[in-house]
Order: sequence, then structure tokens, then C-alpha cells
Amino acid sequence: MKLKLYGVAVSMLVIALLGGPLAYGQKKKPAVTAPVQTDRQFWLAQMDKMVRPIFAGLAHDSLRISMPGVVSKRVDNRQNRLDVMYVEVLGRTLNGIAPWLQLEDGDVAEVALRNQYRKWVIAGMTHALDSNSKDFMRFTLGGQQLVDASFVAFAFVRAPWLWQNLPQKERDLLVKSVTATRRFRPVFSNWLLFSAMNEAFLAQYGYEWDPMRVDYAIRQLEQWYVGDGMYTDGESFAYDYYNSYVIHPYLAAILNVMGKKNNTYAAIAAKVKQRNERYAVIQERLINADGTFPATGRSIVYRGAAFQHLADMALRKALPRQLAPAQVRCALTAVIRKTLESPTTYRNGWLTIGLYGEQPDLADVYNNQGSLYLCSSIFFPLGLPPTDPFWADPAMKWSAQRIWSGEDFPNDHGVDLR
Repeated sequence: MKLKLYGVAVSMLVIALLGGPLAYGQKKKPAVTAPVQTDRQFWLAQMDKMVRPIFAGLAHDSLRISMPGVVSKRVDNRQNRLDVMYVEVLGRTLNGIAPWLQLEDGDVAEVALRNQYRKWVIAGMTHALDSNSKDFMRFTLGGQQLVDASFVAFAFVRAPWLWQNLPQKERDLLVKSVTATRRFRPVFSNWLLFSAMNEAFLAQYGYEWDPMRVDYAIRQLEQWYVGDGMYTDGESFAYDYYNSYVIHPYLAAILNVMGKKNNTYAAIAAKVKQRNERYAVIQERLINADGTFPATGRSIVYRGAAFQHLADMALRKALPRQLAPAQVRCALTAVIRKTLESPTTYRNGWLTIGLYGEQPDLADVYNNQGSLYLCSSIFFPLGLPPTDPFWADPAMKWSAQRIWSGEDFPNDHGVDLR
């Protein structure tokens, strides 16, 4: 009898776990599955998670209160790095989401999210430029602010919506802040492009600008071109990602602005376009089948910004014929997943120093809490509408996936583009 009762009890437990008994003739309801998240929804969720603390805080004049004061363990000047990190985080995140802010397309949820960010950004810029605000940002605390003023300027070059919706008072203050960085002499390196971008911003919006700073940067970078789509960063070549962090995206944008003024740089622009394409091919091949990539060179804690150039080429619909937009989307999605998946990527909602989670020893002397957010630049393609082939085409394998799964694949070789 005890054995029989035990069997009944087990049967009842199994029925309970399976959802209870079915009445005679009753069909079991199919299990409800959650809708599959699209790549675009995944990107939007990751972008929102990353930049929300910055813009929500700045909009409420509380960024300085909430933002951690984190610097490199080998910092060169702790107080200065803490002082300048607010302009750093503003410029880098604003540049990262600027193409998306410019867009009008998207489903109801995306449009609502964009409208929220637009309000935050305009309110935040007001606080950043108002000397009476807690979050007021001075652009004259040191040479680093030449760098990050240029990222703010770049955001406005990318997204005219920002300029059109910024009140006139704040426009004047922004122009004053950007021009104030002329007092800093750029390092003889990619920094020449920061000075040139500030002038390109002024030129785009009809302000007095200095052609010499632009001309010097463009012609000097032409001298630093070394081949196969890559430039030296100054007088010597370093195998890092500064061709992507700065050189290619900046050169392309500056030449585009100048091209609307005159044809002075038409010949250089044609060569730069070819180099843009070649370096995009190289970048796509650097993305391994699992989304990892070579962790080489300084500033590696900028995570996905290592592929800012590839993202920028996709945004501008300038990818070479060898790279299908959906192929690039899938490769960049893998990079986003890999660089953000570690449980130690964030601490209290803020990025930690590292490439895969928290890895403080990867930092350079100049890295701080604000500089890490250059990685938001990987989200540039969110500036393309959902109907664009980048988002709408079916998923495709990228080069590493095809090669390392044994598929036959076209060979690669260097190109002389002097």
C-alpha cells in the first residue's frame, strides 16, 4: 500500500511540474516564447545602458555628483585627469550617438527613446555651457580639452539636428568654448586632426575659421601615409588602433566639410576614399569568428572603438564592394557582445577600465572614467534607418567565420594607394 501511494504522489508531482492534467479532448497550449531580439534592438539596448547615466545625469545637472572619479593606476597627473574627464565623457558619448539623434526613423519604442535622449542632450548641453550650473564644463583646463572639444564639434558636424535645436545662447557659448582651445598647441600626431575638426565645425556653421589649421593637418597626414590604407600617428608607425580611433573618421569628415567649400583637396580626398575602403577591409578581417580581435597597442580600453572606422564607413554607406552591409553588421554585433558581455564590464552602471570586463592594468596614463566612452562610436550605424540593408538584410557570416569554418574565400593582399 505504501509503495502504491508513493507512486501516486510521484505521478501527481510530475503532472504539477508539467502544468497540471489535461481534460479529456483538451489540447495542450503551445508554450509562449519571447520574441526574438533583433540586432538593432540589441544595439539600442546596449547603447542605452552605456550612455544613459551620462545624459540623464547631465540633463538633471548632476553628472559630477554621480560620475565616479576613476583614473588609470599609472596616471600621470591625477587631478588634471579628473578635471578634464567631464568634457571627455560629453564629447565621446555625444559623438557616439549623434548619428542616431539625427535620424527620424524607427518603431514606436525607438522613437520614444530618441525623443527622450534629444531632450536630455539639449538640457545637458545647456548645463555644460552655463557657468552657473553644477555641471559647467571649462574647455581651457589643459591640452586634453583640445581633443575632447573636437569630439563635441564632431558630434555637431555629424548631426545638424543638434545645432538646429540648440538655443542661440548655447550656440554662442559652444563656439566660444571650441575656439578657446586654439590656445593649446596640438601634439605632432593625430592631434593635428583635433584642431582641424574644430575649424571644420566652425566652417560648417558659418563662423570665422582658420584655413591654415585645416590645411596643415590634411597635408601633414598625407606625408604620414605609409601604405595599405594606414598612416603613422606622428613620425613613427605604431601597430595600434589610432587609424580607427581618430585618423580615418576625422580625415573623411574634415574633407567632406571642406569639399562643400571648394575643390582644394579634391585630389587628396579621392586617395583618402580609397584608403578608407582598404582599411575597412583590413578592419573587418581583424574581427575573429567569436568577436574577439587583437588586443594590441595603446588605448585598448576603448573597447569597440577599435572599429570606429568600420562603423563610420557603414554609416556613410561607403563600404567597399568586398563588404556586404549585413556582413559588417554581424561582425560589429559580435564585437559589441564580446566587449560588453563580461559581468565586470560595468560597476554601478558605469564602464570599468578594461577590454573584457575590469582589467585596470590595461590602462594608459591618460585613461579615466570619461575617456572609456569612446567605445560608444561603434553604435554609429544606428543612424541608418531600420529599412537600410545594413539592418534589413539577413544575417551573413563575416570573413573570419567563413575562413575558419573551412569555406573557400578570396585571398587578400596589400594595395599601394600613395
